[in-house]
Amino acid sequence: MAAESAAFTPLTLPVLPLDDEVVLPGMVVPLDLSDSEVRAAVEAAQAAARSEPGKPRVLLVPRVDGTYARTGVLGTIEQVGRLADGDPGALIRGRGRVRIGAGTTGPGAALWVEGTQVDETVPEPLPGQAAELVTEYKALATAWLRKRGAWQVVDRVQAIDGVSALADNSGYSPFLTIEQKVELLETADPVARLKLATQQLRDHLAEQDVAETIAKDVQEGVDKQQRDFLLRRQLEAVRKELRELNGEKEGEESDDYRTRVEAADLPEQVREAALKEVDKLERSSDQSPEGSWIRTWLDTVLELPWNTRTEDAYDIRGAQAVLDAEHAGLEDVKERITEYLAVRKRRGDRGLGVVGGRRGGAVLALVGPPGVGKTSLGESVAHAMGRKFVRVALGGVRDEAEIRGHRRTYVGALPGRIVRAIKEAGSMNPVVLLDEIDKVGSDFRGDPAAALLEVLDPAQNHTFRDHYLEVELDLSDVVFLATANVLEAIPEALLDRMELVRLDGYTEDEKVVIARDHLLPRQLERAGLGADEVTLAEGALRKLAGEYTREAGVRTLERSVARLLRKVAAQHELGQRELPFTVTEADLRGLIGRPHHVPESAQDPAERRTAVPGVATGLAVTGAGGDVLYVEASLADPETGAAGLTLTGQLGDVMKESAQIALSFLRSHGAELELPVGDLKDRGAHIHFPAGAVPKDGPSAGVTMTTALASLLSGRLVRTDVAMTGEVSLTGRVLPIGGVKQKLLAAHRAGITTVIIPKRNEPDLDDVPAEVLEKLDVHAVTDVRQVLELALAPAEAPAREVPAAA
Repeated sequence: MAAESAAFTPLTLPVLPLDDEVVLPGMVVPLDLSDSEVRAAVEAAQAAARSEPGKPRVLLVPRVDGTYARTGVLGTIEQVGRLADGDPGALIRGRGRVRIGAGTTGPGAALWVEGTQVDETVPEPLPGQAAELVTEYKALATAWLRKRGAWQVVDRVQAIDGVSALADNSGYSPFLTIEQKVELLETADPVARLKLATQQLRDHLAEQDVAETIAKDVQEGVDKQQRDFLLRRQLEAVRKELRELNGEKEGEESDDYRTRVEAADLPEQVREAALKEVDKLERSSDQSPEGSWIRTWLDTVLELPWNTRTEDAYDIRGAQAVLDAEHAGLEDVKERITEYLAVRKRRGDRGLGVVGGRRGGAVLALVGPPGVGKTSLGESVAHAMGRKFVRVALGGVRDEAEIRGHRRTYVGALPGRIVRAIKEAGSMNPVVLLDEIDKVGSDFRGDPAAALLEVLDPAQNHTFRDHYLEVELDLSDVVFLATANVLEAIPEALLDRMELVRLDGYTEDEKVVIARDHLLPRQLERAGLGADEVTLAEGALRKLAGEYTREAGVRTLERSVARLLRKVAAQHELGQRELPFTVTEADLRGLIGRPHHVPESAQDPAERRTAVPGVATGLAVTGAGGDVLYVEASLADPETGAAGLTLTGQLGDVMKESAQIALSFLRSHGAELELPVGDLKDRGAHIHFPAGAVPKDGPSAGVTMTTALASLLSGRLVRTDVAMTGEVSLTGRVLPIGGVKQKLLAAHRAGITTVIIPKRNEPDLDDVPAEVLEKLDVHAVTDVRQVLELALAPAEAPAREVPAAA
């Protein structure tokens, strides 16, 4: 890299300032002497040259915003005379860079400074990097000059050999800013300066390419629009000539829409609204965006099946047979659909199909845990009724416009999901399944659940008005089925408009039937197996449903069947299994491993949870159906702390209060129950609900906590086969609770044989399947003393000392 040399003699030169201009070495520029500073510098240089040999010399220094650059250019005055416009001028040639030093004095009115000339020599031969830069710069400069048509300059640039001269040649580039030229001037190293000039030229060419691409795209767009306009005009002219040739009157697109509206089978109000929009379309211009909105609206209205209805299949027995064939169990829903069809048939027979402008639609809410067949039931209902079926997924919907549609003033407006479902069905009386209605949310865009109030109200939905259509749509003949997992998540006002049907889960017998008739054929097909190749014995299906899965629905059961068939198929392909093959109960462990849910009654007595005093079995209802809930109680050592109650297991406020009530009852009535209540006064009690990561709440565990504490104090074990549920009061009364059916189904699944429920919940036993009640010994009690008599095992020895907590 070249460095400044001290061999040059210091120079004393008059300063010629250049505003908004930069002169680099090698450039020849004319300057106007009418400028006082330029004239003063030239005259001072001429005066100094009289006593020195050679041409007068000046220092050309760029001045940007009143600030001088740190480096100037030594310039020689080649000629003084007149410029092309007649003004006095001087022709100055740049010779080399000068590093500016301190100011000094000299003849004339010019500013004199001292300076040191910069050494700009490059060693020969050129380094590899410098040679590459020379080649690249010449190529870029040639490309740029050819684009501008400056062919005569290309040869001159190619003839420049010096690195410094080539870099300074970029000073002629008109696209460089003053700041970029000053940067080139102040870069003393020729190689670095050439690298900078190359980068500036490369950036400019890239910007030029982008600008040319944009201009080309714009021009192509304009040409396309002009071509489209001309072709459309020609098409109109051709159509006009054809109409005249055929003797037809001249018409427009709006006439086509008018013909379609008048020919369509529309209700009177809808026809009037459509004709008004056609009138607007006729008055609007082709370029108006309103015309596009009107055409889209008219297309939507004309595509809706305003007067198209499917005939219901009033074969009541046939419909019942369809429901029974496609779904096992679910008697409540099947009964309700059968009732609906029977009433519809009688109304039609007596001419009561339309009463008060409304038809006999239905709105049912199917609430139950996942996997019990709520969604698939909708399709079966439509099949049984002979209607079209449409599913509308509402999970995660947060925008009210998804239900009621967007206003037509918005770009990209669409009708709501209800209108789109009617359009998709192609009839005005389909079965519409509103799936996951409890997952509807709300935010700043509105509350979709509130928008569903009108849709699901049989007294209002015959005049439903979508924001996009803005005409009345009769939904009174639509059968709406809404599905939900959690009843509490549905707004009360919305739930009041629907008829609630609970699907509390399947019994083990129903699961076996479903697996045999529905799940197994489907999974055999997916596994590429034939019905004659693999057979599952009923014992194997029963064990799969009872010990490998424990759920209200059948999704996990279907996955277990699929896993079993995949294993058999893989073994056959590996030559380890011959087909046909019958899977028995004994084959399950070798194929898919050990069971995951062994009933407590089937376990070793020493390994059961209730093998120690202080553990009781309760029943609970979760979002996945009923479940068994264990309660553990212990007493702390008197020396470890004061008496009190500790609760763990993520319990809600209601459940914490139930624990306090159970403790208070035993403290006040322990003596009559022959329990050592003194331990409760002197020692801290701890009640824990396992599965601590799962939140729990509700009053129905009151009797379970009371039984666990009584077992702990008395030293008597809680019977393994007993589960209980009920709210307890301070006086020991057992109060009613909810979810009796789900809880009894859970007890049946868990292998429980004796269940204790509140006396006032006895009517709920009518909802429990008969085959479940046959296998359960249900005791309805009114007092917690009865619970303790039934749940606690007889004392085998004198009461032992209550064990302290570890």
